[in-house]
Amino acid sequence: MSKATIGLSVVHRRYVPYSHAHYAGNLVDGAYVLALFGDVATEVCIQSDGDEGLFASYSDVQFLQPLRAGDVVEVTATITRIGNRSRDLDFSAYVVCRGRPDKSESAAEVLTEPLEITRAKGTVVVPVQ
Repeated sequence: MSKATIGLSVVHRRYVPYSHAHYAGNLVDGAYVLALFGDVATEVCIQSDGDEGLFASYSDVQFLQPLRAGDVVEVTATITRIGNRSRDLDFSAYVVCRGRPDKSESAAEVLTEPLEITRAKGTVVVPVQ
């Protein structure tokens, strides 16, 4: 039986290694965050419906700030609508720690306020229970 409830949220944190930088300034492409959104969507489906589900679509994606190698990023997925087999999700990604290569190669700092870098809306589909 489904445990899907509006407001169910899953949060993941991940360090972004320098090997993922693709652009000048140690910038990481937006697809990296979308992959993280896929990971939290999978856990939402497992938590709510006991199945990994399938990601069906994004209805909106907004890249607000850059993600850089050396950052620690926190991603969240929250159920906002429940259908028979579909679940609408809101996603957010925040940088909570930022690398400081200007100080030293391994320097980093915890941000006083998390920096919202990406937000999105998407739909997942789960099997009929």
